[in-house]
Amino acid sequence: MSGFYRLSGGRILDPSCGRDEVGDLFVADGRFVDPASLPAETSWEWIDASGRIVAPGLIDAHVHLREPGEPQKETIASGTHAAAAGGFTAVVAMPNTRPPADQPNTIGWIRERAREHGIVRVYPTGCLSEGRKGEKLAPLASLRAAGVVALTDDGSCIQDAGLMRRVMEYAAMLDLPILEHCEASSVSAGGVAHEGYWSTVLGLRGWPSLAEEIIVSRDILLAELTGARLHCQHLSSAGSVRLVREAKRRGVRVTAEVTPHHLALTDEALADYDTSFKMNPPLGSEADREALREGIVDGTIDFIASDHAPHCSFEKEVEFDRAPFGVVGLETMLAVAAETLVKTKLLDWPGLVARLSTIPARILGVPGGSLAAGAPADLAVIDPNLQWTVNPEAFLSRSRNTPFAGWEVQGRVMLTMVGGKIVWRL
Repeated sequence: MSGFYRLSGGRILDPSCGRDEVGDLFVADGRFVDPASLPAETSWEWIDASGRIVAPGLIDAHVHLREPGEPQKETIASGTHAAAAGGFTAVVAMPNTRPPADQPNTIGWIRERAREHGIVRVYPTGCLSEGRKGEKLAPLASLRAAGVVALTDDGSCIQDAGLMRRVMEYAAMLDLPILEHCEASSVSAGGVAHEGYWSTVLGLRGWPSLAEEIIVSRDILLAELTGARLHCQHLSSAGSVRLVREAKRRGVRVTAEVTPHHLALTDEALADYDTSFKMNPPLGSEADREALREGIVDGTIDFIASDHAPHCSFEKEVEFDRAPFGVVGLETMLAVAAETLVKTKLLDWPGLVARLSTIPARILGVPGGSLAAGAPADLAVIDPNLQWTVNPEAFLSRSRNTPFAGWEVQGRVMLTMVGGKIVWRL
């Protein structure tokens, strides 16, 4: 049950209104409150936040919870516990489940499962095409009525430009954003590593950045034509950053995200054929990484998302070519982003919190991202100085496929609250 809490002496960061001050924050009946609005005799449970950051709950706009269909990898219960441990009070669930979330009854099942077993807010997305096959439109209006917050074939990309135009026209009418997995499959076909020096040296089939950039370019033109809200997922190349930057200057309704692993790593990490570093899109060059960092700093890339993609250990313990793409990230995202962006002075903490909370809330049109009185009491208490070692065996996720095992990082969530209820505490 939610109670009456007074978080005392913390650095209160609320990017939604530019608030950055040391003080107290009050929670009552599941919402942030002005204590003056309550009786003077109100009894508060004190939480000492001295030396820590009190921020709006983090929101991850790109998460694979694997239910329905693959509970051996992740469940809504395990995934939301992992999210809470990472400071996330809300996650946006991708629809590449088994069966795909392309029908209202599947969306209903996910929402009910989340109510019963989830400890953070779960926002489902619906497929663009039936079965994510890119051949026939999914029932988009019915999916909206069932409660999806966005449309995506994530993990797949509609290759037919005519069908994608129709998707965008419907999405614009429904006022739903399209979260696009940008990949021209005829260009990436068979690729397992970024096409460049390291793929050549290692003898791995190359995946050209062009595969991403072709779809980014195509979809920007379609969004410009239709007025649809286009969001480009997990950008990985300098060329994609340039295309999004130019489109924003023209006023196209396009936004973008980047993952912590694309900000922190390059394809040099593949030198030992470690499948923990195999993801889609693949890690790029140093020039790509620098462009992505510049893009997140200057606002070309709007926010950071984990693309949390759990897999069983045995699936990854095979030859590099045969291993599935994907890494987990909910429990490491904040620390890796802080190491990559705050420690290097590319961003300050208010800037990082905005890109992990306030901005994704605004773009997706979901509650959160604010500590204002009356807003839902979703928050994370962060110790920015706590040093710790990433240990996959301690993850709350069912899967362990992280590229950051053994990393010494700084910054950790100490407490997560959702709707005024403490759901995780270190």
